Amino acid sequence: MYRQGDVLIVELEESAVPAHLLGAPGEPRDGRGRLVLALGEVTGHAHAVQGPGRLMREAGVFGPMLLHLPEGGRVVHEEHAVIPLPRGWFRVVRQREYAPGAVRVVAD
Repeated sequence: MYRQGDVLIVELEESAVPAHLLGAPGEPRDGRGRLVLALGEVTGHAHAVQGPGRLMREAGVFGPMLLHLPEGGRVVHEEHAVIPLPRGWFRVVRQREYAPGAVRVVAD
């Protein structure tokens, strides 16, 4: 398990990955070639992965994100230490918070 700020990254066995995501093309990369896991709304900083791989998002704001890194990768952020990740599959979980009347993803 890995954590960088409000992003939690949990290793998964490939057998736990839904079949419809195994061949999914994944999210586009940002202008710097990174897979963005979370973008800071205030600072513009991003929790992002460098290296070959795919990031797949299920529908909805709380839908799970799955990350596939066939060669491993690195999680980077302008205000945090780099986290090396081994090759494999990962579930990416954004921290949530309760506000009266709503549950929302934590804003950076």
